[in-house]
Amino acid sequence: MVSTGEHIALSPVLIVEDDERTQARLVHLLRELVGTTGDIAVADTVADAKALVLSLKPRFALVDIGLPDGNGLELIDWVERHHPDTTTVAISAWGHEEVVLAALRAGAVGYLMKERDDAELRAALQSIRRGGALIDPLIARRILAHVTFTSKEDAAPPVSPVESSTRSDTSLSERESEILQFVARGFSNREIADLAGLSRFTIEGYTKSIYRKLAVSSRTAAVFEAKALGLL
Repeated sequence: MVSTGEHIALSPVLIVEDDERTQARLVHLLRELVGTTGDIAVADTVADAKALVLSLKPRFALVDIGLPDGNGLELIDWVERHHPDTTTVAISAWGHEEVVLAALRAGAVGYLMKERDDAELRAALQSIRRGGALIDPLIARRILAHVTFTSKEDAAPPVSPVESSTRSDTSLSERESEILQFVARGFSNREIADLAGLSRFTIEGYTKSIYRKLAVSSRTAAVFEAKALGLL
């Protein structure tokens, strides 16, 4: 889903999780946000999740990465292609950088860890409801360190004409770079519009252009990809 950074609706909700205890925990946390369990559906397999997406058309989906009949990453990508209006967040016990980045590239707007206590997960879900794109802080620090290290290594060798041409394909305009800086600092589209003196719809157009150039589908993924390319 392409997140605009504005307040989003969470109902109806789809939880994709195969552990019954974790299911109950997530239902409890989300019920506090949506107000009723009737607006929350639960699936424990990829197949059931796909069927519910088509019938329920959820506004929000919380997807576990490891599922009995498939991969949550593939499900996130499927949801992004078949129902892009669904805001998808990954939740997992796995914190590997490669998995997190794969989830963001597939279309997730956030990545949460099951090991966090209820208060932390509740705060994260509330942030996402307000339009935030949130990654568990510990994972985010590791990814940023990895991206910084990789960028320095990539900057060492001289750039060949072919590489230069490839990088120019993802170059951003001066205005896009300015807006990306605001995005990286956590401002919503409405806040960026006020700061830049432009309309919110104009800012949304610029952010979509940035996503297209960076081949990403969320604000968080755009920031990480831009850092990896040395654009931030």
